[in-house]
Amino acid sequence: MRQGAAPSLKIVFMGTPEFAVPSFEALCDAGHSVVAAVTQADRPRGRGRTPKPPPVKEAARRRGVEVWQPLRLRDEAFLERLRAAAPDLIAVVAYGKILPPAVIELPRLGCVNVHASLLPAYRGAAPINRAVMNGERRTGVTTMLMDEGMDTGPVLLQREVDIGEEETAGELARRLAALGAKLLCETVGALASGGLKPVPQDHSRATYAPMLTREESRIDWSLPARVIADRVRGLSPRPGAFTTLGGRILKIHAGRTGGREAKGAAPGEIVAVTDDAIEVATGEGTYLITRLQAENRKCMDTSEFLRGRKVKAGERLGGPQG
Repeated sequence: MRQGAAPSLKIVFMGTPEFAVPSFEALCDAGHSVVAAVTQADRPRGRGRTPKPPPVKEAARRRGVEVWQPLRLRDEAFLERLRAAAPDLIAVVAYGKILPPAVIELPRLGCVNVHASLLPAYRGAAPINRAVMNGERRTGVTTMLMDEGMDTGPVLLQREVDIGEEETAGELARRLAALGAKLLCETVGALASGGLKPVPQDHSRATYAPMLTREESRIDWSLPARVIADRVRGLSPRPGAFTTLGGRILKIHAGRTGGREAKGAAPGEIVAVTDDAIEVATGEGTYLITRLQAENRKCMDTSEFLRGRKVKAGERLGGPQG
């Protein structure tokens, strides 16, 4: 260890999706001993429903790090394995399961979580989606010491970022994943040196970001166009906002507000069709669909969609599914 550097720690990493990979790799690159990567089970994907390993498992294999995939974190066999590893710290990034006290209390420096919001705002499973859906203009990442609550532990460090006016949840997630990785390494280094004091959250200011439901993905055309635009961005690329056209599902991946009122048109009514957009009446203003995905088709620009499907003003989006 070079003079003045924080000591290298023995770390167990817990994470599952792509969002967690930059944090895992940053800890490895920082010279810490990442002794194991704990991730969720392989899940069936695609039309063939072939089991596919989560991104953290693939990253760990590339790095030669041992992978653990316990079905239950309370299983004594897993806990014994964790105790035997004797980590100084457990780093948790989008693991996807609640940690029991036996895990939280095990490492001497605690369990450090990277959360994609400025806690106590947007506690819960979908902070990035919810922030974009709600039209927020700023968000960030927080590192905290975990306790038994849902994102209620004391804050270690935070960093803020602006949200772009047309930025999607997927685009923001990539930026926050990279920022979270840097912040995690800074946090771990400060904890190792004893130079970081946790700050309790103000629970009276807490807001929440629960998991998304399918019904929330259905576009309500009676809402203002600005609200619809934010929701489309916040649901892109997954699970994707959707409506129906001719009784069939139509996912909306991108669009913009139209900047005018469609007098006399009902919400969901198509008021104009151009070469590259479908303009739809909303509860306030119009919304222009510029990228979409028809049922059982790939995602495409509206211009490509219109070359294969004639759409006319007066048709209605929404209503019963076919």
